[in-house]
Amino acid sequence: MYENEQKAERALLVAVDTGEYDAEISMAELYELTRSAGAEPLGAMIQKRPSPESATCVGSGFLTEIADQCKALEIDLLIFDCELTPTQIRNIESETDVRTIDRTMLILDIFALRARSREGSLQVELAQLQYLLPRLSGKGTALSRLGGGIGTRGPGETKLETDRRHIRRRIDTIREKLADVEKHRGLLSARRKKDGVISVALVGYTNAGKSTLMNALTDAGVLAKDMLFATLDPTSRALRLPHGSNVMLIDTVGLVRRLPHHLVEAFKSTLEEAAGADLILNICDASSEETADHLRVTQELFEYLGCSSPILSVFNKCDLLGIENFPGTPERVYISAKTGQGIPTLLQRIEETLNLLPVQKKLILPFSESALAARIRHDCHVLSEEYTENGLVLEAELTPELQRAAQKFETE
Repeated sequence: MYENEQKAERALLVAVDTGEYDAEISMAELYELTRSAGAEPLGAMIQKRPSPESATCVGSGFLTEIADQCKALEIDLLIFDCELTPTQIRNIESETDVRTIDRTMLILDIFALRARSREGSLQVELAQLQYLLPRLSGKGTALSRLGGGIGTRGPGETKLETDRRHIRRRIDTIREKLADVEKHRGLLSARRKKDGVISVALVGYTNAGKSTLMNALTDAGVLAKDMLFATLDPTSRALRLPHGSNVMLIDTVGLVRRLPHHLVEAFKSTLEEAAGADLILNICDASSEETADHLRVTQELFEYLGCSSPILSVFNKCDLLGIENFPGTPERVYISAKTGQGIPTLLQRIEETLNLLPVQKKLILPFSESALAARIRHDCHVLSEEYTENGLVLEAELTPELQRAAQKFETE
């Protein structure tokens, strides 16, 4: 059950298999999306066709079967695993007498349900309005039902029942507000770069365990649930690596196949921040049969964003495979965020990839640099130190950060 609902809607899932993608796999994902939205998926129907029917998406005979199944199962909601036109929705609802939404509307609804920050809410509203704007004509009285049920959360009926001009003005307003947020984020990012802050982004398929890993590494307290899109708003936390270096860990929104274009555009600034990180951890569910596809979905998105950062593939949930000793390669790490297995290897690989391993240095620190000496003692492994008339002679394994701070005091 979800917010403000006492009873879960009973949903029937429908797909048209044209051979463009694996309909069975996509339907399994739609099932999880439906559960994440708070509905109860009671069945699924797939029709093989060369292409969707222009008027009803599925064939007339198949639509009759759908209507019969809706009556038999007392279905409240039809969810199509494709994008429907307003005419198709109207014709399907007329034949079945059941409210109908498509895959994009379902994902937008989940995002509206999960958004917590002001920026997240604005991004979701922008995506919803962009999706609905070309669909205003022909929807007729359908808009009057907005405000309750899956596929209806978000901007609200007062915005959607106004004319196109008002909605376009609202879209422009949201874009201006998001531009201000993006500018502010850009200034913070530039400040972090100037201060030498290193960032590591957690990206990947939704429900791969990114938030669980974030909590395991930083005690961030991020919501971690077995559902799609449990995390929507990005979270940043400091992570101290084994040899003393500090990095900023960023948790991001999860991805799915065929992520609606409007969502990618609305969340582009957030995703670009992740793409601009010094290192990207591509988290995937090792226990899933679709691991390769999940990695590909993430890779394609970051290619679209023009990402040039190094990417380390992290195979999570390995405890579900019954593996005692996790294998690994320079490009892949196998872990269980739940049990902690493989985490030390992951941290070591992060240090290696970012060149954050300590280097042994010998320094002569003036007595006036006592604060720097204290930092070295606290953050690094000190091999020896001796007070002389010229200052403190100190030999230690310095982190990159302290190597830069102490560079002028190095000696042979």
